[in-house]
Amino acid sequence: MHSIHARIPKNFVLEERLERYADAIESNPAGLRGSWAEACHPLTGDGTLAYSAVRLDLGCGKGVFTCEMARLHPDELFVGIDSEPICIAYAEQHAVESGLPNVVFAPGDASRVTEYFSAGELAGIYLNFPTPFPRKKEAAKRLTHADHLADYRRVLAPDGTVRLKTDSLPLHAFSLTQVEAAGYELLWSTDDTRSILPDDPATGYELRLTAKGASVYGLEAKPGPEPERIEQTVSMSLIDYLPEDLSQMAYVPHGMEGTVANLRNRQARLFGQGKRG
Repeated sequence: MHSIHARIPKNFVLEERLERYADAIESNPAGLRGSWAEACHPLTGDGTLAYSAVRLDLGCGKGVFTCEMARLHPDELFVGIDSEPICIAYAEQHAVESGLPNVVFAPGDASRVTEYFSAGELAGIYLNFPTPFPRKKEAAKRLTHADHLADYRRVLAPDGTVRLKTDSLPLHAFSLTQVEAAGYELLWSTDDTRSILPDDPATGYELRLTAKGASVYGLEAKPGPEPERIEQTVSMSLIDYLPEDLSQMAYVPHGMEGTVANLRNRQARLFGQGKRG
């Protein structure tokens, strides 16, 4: 999860933490391109030489979801990537202390996906509560932007999927437009992901949001016929995906609090002037 910069606790020494739990971090992920399933598999006496699938948790945060999925699926390899070193430090600590051999973390972001993985290498990509980047000028940073979906297509297996979970209705609505623009086939979309994925691990972050009244929107899609070119015909600002009457919003998506507060103030001023905003 990118939208919160992890706070560094007192006496936390990042370099020391990264070194202490280095067994769970891959310092040269590009060097494993095309061989993750084999290279990360431990030597066993049963003749198994590779994991049955490789799955990517992109923007893994502190790695809670990644590690829990690895625990639930011991025959698959789970790779967590995050751009914040402190998140990687927490994630690798979690992996080492959990004793999970089938999870590994690496520094990076969405721009590195095709550098780290080869064609058809990933069975799935998870996007859990990514930063919404509400402003138009930052739209390309959204992990569900069509340009990123085009990159994911390059590394997904024929039946591989991209799965999104978010507390942001605007990001969910925008993502649906990008799935279509990138030539993906929508498998499902919901405003209650737990009803679709009741056994999906819930991170502390998700539990905190839902305790505040957040709905967990989600979707899953797989690559369909690839378009000759991606044409954007929709608004790139998440403001345009907010409900018209902001006063009725019981929950404001994380990362859009300031934006919604400003819009509410503007609507209130216009209403006071006898106008509608």
